[in-house]
Amino acid sequence: MQVAKATVRDGTRIAYEVHGRGKNTARIALVHSLAMDRSFWQDLSGVLEAHADVLLYDCRGHGQSEKPKGPYRVELFADDLADLLDHVGWSSAVIAGASMGGCVTLAFAAAYPARARALGLIDTTAGYHAPDKWEERATKATTAGLQSMIEFQTSRWFTDEFRAAHPEIVSRSVNTFLANDPQAYAETCRMLGACDLTAALPLMKMPTAIVVGEEDYATPISMAETLHRGIAGSTLTVLEKARHLTVLEKPERIAGELQKLIETVSAQ
Repeated sequence: MQVAKATVRDGTRIAYEVHGRGKNTARIALVHSLAMDRSFWQDLSGVLEAHADVLLYDCRGHGQSEKPKGPYRVELFADDLADLLDHVGWSSAVIAGASMGGCVTLAFAAAYPARARALGLIDTTAGYHAPDKWEERATKATTAGLQSMIEFQTSRWFTDEFRAAHPEIVSRSVNTFLANDPQAYAETCRMLGACDLTAALPLMKMPTAIVVGEEDYATPISMAETLHRGIAGSTLTVLEKARHLTVLEKPERIAGELQKLIETVSAQ
């Protein structure tokens, strides 16, 4: 599918695709992880579009979207998503995000609660509370380069067993990571270091599914439990033998969780 571009309120152009037949009453927007792009969801979108229209896009600073100078904020990324929904004519949707995308999902739900029919929070957190560590990562990207971070990233993303069994998925993810603009990556790291949406959690009343890998030490189970306690009525699923990128390690399980959200919304 040919990529389309939407211009958001500050003039930044955002690359996106809409999959589906345009006749589904259910709609889902998917927000990718840090340093990934909309292809992150390619193993799920084909399954999901049988149940809903699916919006995939590259967050600002990523993929084929424009990469303006910072500072970036999760609230800015949430506004981008709201403007993109306006552009494609969606008043509301199920919103699901992984890692960074989960932070954006939370920020969107806080700012636009009527537009978030349900939330999928995958391998994510309401706040890392570690700005110094994120600044270190930002600095390393702009001084030593992204290549210097590959071993660190891949060991966090995937279990040892998965890396051995699926080198093609690891390679695809590494190539996407290396294609990033180091300055835009650094600004996004600083954004995550400053992110704290904990106070907004009790205000979220929409159906919410929280998923985390059993071995995720980027956003560990304790962070998922904080989300679960904070959002009344949410579900929490821990996936065995998975680390941080469960969308890639366990696509069938993630698709199943998102299908349940779509069914919940469709039944309302």
